[in-house]
Amino acid sequence: MEKKWYTISVYSENNVGLLNRISGIFLKRHINIESLNVSKSEIEEVSKFTIVVHTTKEWTERIVSQIEKQIEVIKAFYHTDDEIIYQESALFKIASHLLFDERQIQNIIKESNSQIVTVSREFFILAKTGRRHEIDEMHDELEPFGIMQFVRSGRIAVTKSEMPISKILEGFHHA
Repeated sequence: MEKKWYTISVYSENNVGLLNRISGIFLKRHINIESLNVSKSEIEEVSKFTIVVHTTKEWTERIVSQIEKQIEVIKAFYHTDDEIIYQESALFKIASHLLFDERQIQNIIKESNSQIVTVSREFFILAKTGRRHEIDEMHDELEPFGIMQFVRSGRIAVTKSEMPISKILEGFHHA
């Protein structure tokens, strides 16, 4: 079977230890988590895990099934990249003198649609939001000048189609 990128969305109660158990599901199957983000969701008191993996549909279905067996998990879904809108964010810390001395740095900032977040005597911080490959490209362009620090967020994603999670939760409230 062909490997593809899958984004798994897990809606759950916010309980200690759940992240550990979910990551254990991937560990047992030797599947690497490429990206992980946990945040509150559109539903009060419900957390959303956004997990990115590169594997087969069969393995993704098995993983989602195992995740849903966790008591705190309300529902888990998986989507291909063409079924979602997604972004990542990154921060780059660069030596300040380069901002003024290297014309190419200014061009990279402009062409990448990144933003200067702060400037000090020693460094400046660039923020870039976009797809993974866009951030990778910017990193590759800045690397020859020296990146003092770099950090990237996990993927955040929303589906193009309506998510049935609200209706599922509504059913629990009426039961």
